[in-house]
Amino acid sequence: MKNFSIFLFVFSLCMFDHVSSSGFKITNELKSNKLLRIGCYSKDDIFGPKTIPIGQHVEINFTINFWHTTRFMCNLEQGPNYKHYQKFTAYKVSGFMVEEGI
Repeated sequence: MKNFSIFLFVFSLCMFDHVSSSGFKITNELKSNKLLRIGCYSKDDIFGPKTIPIGQHVEINFTINFWHTTRFMCNLEQGPNYKHYQKFTAYKVSGFMVEEGI
C-alpha cells in the first residue's frame, strides 16, 4: 500500500506539470484607420468585446484545462459599422497537440 501511495503522489506531480497556461495575440493591421472589435470565448472563459485601435494588439492568456481539451473561439468585426466579421477557432488543444488558428 505504501508503494501505491508513493506512485499516486509522483503521478499527481507529473500531471500538475502538464496543466499549464497558454495564450495568443491579435493585432489590428487594418488599413484606413479602421477599428477592430474582438470577442473570444471558451467553455470556461470570456474575453471582450474589446475594440483595438490600428497598430495595437491584445494578448489573451489562459490556463489549459486538466484534460487538454481547451478551445478558444473568436469573433472579429471591422469598424466603423462592424458589418464585416470573421468567426474562427483561435486556439485548440486536443490531447497534447496544439492546433492554432489563423
